[in-house]
Amino acid sequence: MQSTLGVGFLGAGPVTQAIHLPTLARLGREFTVRHVNDIDASVAERLATRAGAAHSTSLEVLLDDPAVDVVAICSPRAFHAEQAIAACRAAKKAVLCEKPFAMSADEAGAIAAVAKETGVPIVVGAMHVFDPGWRAAVAHWGELPASSHTIRSSIILPPNARFEDVATEMLARPDFPTPDWSDVEVRAGMVHAGVMGLAVHDLPLIRSLLTRYDDLRVISATVLPPFGYRILMVAGGKFIELQAVVSGTWQPSWVLEAYADDQVLHTEFTPSYVHAGSSVSTLTTAGSAQVFGPTDANGYEAEWLELAAIVRGEVAPPDIDALVDDLRFTVAVADSAADILRSAHRTEGAA
Repeated sequence: MQSTLGVGFLGAGPVTQAIHLPTLARLGREFTVRHVNDIDASVAERLATRAGAAHSTSLEVLLDDPAVDVVAICSPRAFHAEQAIAACRAAKKAVLCEKPFAMSADEAGAIAAVAKETGVPIVVGAMHVFDPGWRAAVAHWGELPASSHTIRSSIILPPNARFEDVATEMLARPDFPTPDWSDVEVRAGMVHAGVMGLAVHDLPLIRSLLTRYDDLRVISATVLPPFGYRILMVAGGKFIELQAVVSGTWQPSWVLEAYADDQVLHTEFTPSYVHAGSSVSTLTTAGSAQVFGPTDANGYEAEWLELAAIVRGEVAPPDIDALVDDLRFTVAVADSAADILRSAHRTEGAA
């Protein structure tokens, strides 16, 4: 019988606790949690005890652990590039890095260079990319990337804690300070964080619908308290709208749509942290509709199963250059939206 792949987690926060550990518990034939690493020794130990794994506060200790075949990077995103490079240098069998896998094009390029040099495959944990309902629609959408003219991403969510607490008994979660909305740099930072932390789920899907993005132009950007954004932009000759609002009172909704003159794609994703099967995609053409999903497996399971297949040599790893392009596009949107907010503030001040 084939042995399971040993997984080591860098970061023991909500994503590890409420997303990946419950997912791997359902995939016990493929994976075993072997090591949990966190700067908080108490959280690392308590979570490792739950999983029957080793624990540490040192990156080097986890990378030196021979039981760890796959490194799952779930730390704050500022550390992703450094840790992904270190995991590749440690000659692990694969790396799963939470999105975004870098914070700049230069960081992404450095990761790509090391991944190519070492041959270690990198999977970015963008669960919507792997979602079976989405992938089925992609396989049937025909000329939609060329013919679509309008793309919309609409996200309405309660605070993460609502879903985290349903998924698991949380050991700890970070405190989020109340932002000073009067400070333009705070607002610019919030819209940047919104793109890098929330829109990043959908931007790789949106990029797959673009023939180009080097002509990206952000028309407007607005911060929506307590946390959210509305961004209007043009790229590849298409009009793109990104909107997200976190609210404790609205019903959750996560929808991505693409419109052409004779075709519409409407995909409804389950919210983050929710283990409830795949998305449902409806592809409407000339009055007829094809519906894909829901399937029992969600995007989280699909990304881990694909990683296992990559390690076994059954499927090719993701194109690292395509992952870099996804990151470049995401950073360009985040940077441009933040700059638009700063520019609007200067214009208001000069009026």
